Amino acid sequence: MNKAHIITIGNELLIGDTVNTNASWIGRILTDSGFDVERIFTIPDNYEIIKKQIEQSIEQADFTVVTGGLGPTHDDITKKVVADIFETGMIRNKLVLAHIKEIFKKRGYRLSKSNLEQADVPEKCEVLFNKRGTAPGMWFENNKRYLAVLPGVPHEMKYLMREIVQPKLFKFFPESEMWVTEYFKTVGIPESTLSDRIGNLEEFVNNGVGIAFLPNPAGVTIRISASGTDKTDAGNKLLKIKEVLNHKIGDYLYGKGKNLELADVLGELLAEKNLTIAAAESCTGGLLTDKLTDIPGSSRYLKGGIIAYANEIKTGMLNVDEQLLAREGAVSRQVALQMAKGVAEYCRADIGVSTTGIAGPGGGTGDKPVGTVWMGFWINGSHFALKSIFTSNRLVNKERTVMVVLETLRRQLLGIKSYPYELKPHLL
Repeated sequence: MNKAHIITIGNELLIGDTVNTNASWIGRILTDSGFDVERIFTIPDNYEIIKKQIEQSIEQADFTVVTGGLGPTHDDITKKVVADIFETGMIRNKLVLAHIKEIFKKRGYRLSKSNLEQADVPEKCEVLFNKRGTAPGMWFENNKRYLAVLPGVPHEMKYLMREIVQPKLFKFFPESEMWVTEYFKTVGIPESTLSDRIGNLEEFVNNGVGIAFLPNPAGVTIRISASGTDKTDAGNKLLKIKEVLNHKIGDYLYGKGKNLELADVLGELLAEKNLTIAAAESCTGGLLTDKLTDIPGSSRYLKGGIIAYANEIKTGMLNVDEQLLAREGAVSRQVALQMAKGVAEYCRADIGVSTTGIAGPGGGTGDKPVGTVWMGFWINGSHFALKSIFTSNRLVNKERTVMVVLETLRRQLLGIKSYPYELKPHLL
């Protein structure tokens, strides 16, 4: 299998100011393209270190991809380094220059000297024209070893990688094995319980199939992959494990696909059933509504939302009873129920949902510790609430609350007679 190296450049990556998402994304693309991603390097904006690492990778790998250091500031030195490695001068590319001028004209910005210099590229490179930004990519070949140098801005890098670099890889490495990868998205079941439910998968791994459990606050993704002479060959190796997973995961499986989100699935269900929804959020602060509006076309089913953080919003807009609120507290079954019904009536929606809880890290009590959340539902004539005690991490609590609400709605709309994480409904 052809070997690949990934080099990401930038001090900000090493000190943690920027999360290095480029490396993981490129790794997946190269793996799907039939490469063995042998090493990933993250290095600083230092001339000697960059030069040494690129030279080593060109010697050791069939293909090397570099990101970062192509911008207009003084610390962007990658272009100079590769020009020196290939012992070539710089030339101003007319097409890139015209593109940069057009971008600045549209934005109403004045061009600086450093902006113009972004059109300068090493003479020996093939320019990878960047329609998404001002820094062009570069392609080099040396004794059938290939190097791609790309901008570090993620959406620019992804465009060049998908549209220009990956087709080149298929051209220059036609013999590469093809990988097929599929993702099974689950929610409402812990990783350990899910693993026990599925059982031993060693027999599939021994046949050349890769399996991984990828947990996060939103659920557990199961990734399966296999390589073959082509996609059909690789896909055939996954047939048996797919059959097992489909059977064993059952109702906890909400869909398949790396980028599929639970909100996508719920949105389609709401649209199919011609139902509308509204949300009253306290502890989640709008995160639930945000998830729903991430989806194009969500106006088909989302009526609106109210961030009812203060008690006067709960009573004034959602008709939560003031005496009940004073007696039971905002984080309670009764308040969650009234919030859900109140927002449905206020927004004239078929479904109302609510969240109220103690997200943390402070504010907990003996009977209501940090992580206590009540979620209310007003749906299809049913009025119930769910209670859960999550973690001491504020952001994790918000994320898990949203996932429980979305998954509960999915199950209700599909007629599934169970609740996520085996929670028990508290009726009105």
